[in-house]
Amino acid sequence: MRTIIIIMDELILVRVLHVLGVVLWIGGVAMVTLVLLPMLAGMPSATEAMEIFARFRQRFAAQARISTLIVGLTGFYMVYALDVWQRFVQWQYWWMHTMVLIWLLFSVMLFAMEPRSRRQAAVPAQKNIPPGMFVKIQRKHMALLILSLITIAGAVAGSHGWLIPGNR
Repeated sequence: MRTIIIIMDELILVRVLHVLGVVLWIGGVAMVTLVLLPMLAGMPSATEAMEIFARFRQRFAAQARISTLIVGLTGFYMVYALDVWQRFVQWQYWWMHTMVLIWLLFSVMLFAMEPRSRRQAAVPAQKNIPPGMFVKIQRKHMALLILSLITIAGAVAGSHGWLIPGNR
């Protein structure tokens, strides 16, 4: 009995860390998408906006990397500890697939693409920035944010028993 209680306490802690990581990560994506990018798109100088964005991105990337790392580790630990691997072959648990997909997309962006673009930005700053660039960046962020929010809603509903009818 004591072992079950310890395992349950451990799973509660892991789930708390997982949810806090998601809040910091996707909350940050929401703030960038809904606040920062529209502000930058409205600036008269695209070059100045790019400089602000580069400074912000450098500081935000560290927080986002830590958050996504926590989410990935805790997510995979919960799947392992609860032995729910079979859910990945049942379409009723679609949100588990999208959680992994979103995590992979952001991990590739944060750990591979972002550092590479930062190294390229170390070369003299770009002066001919297209005026609609921040609008394009915001559209991509908006698509990722919407997919993330749908996934979060599906995960919360599904983990509380609101499954699409089918094999259980």
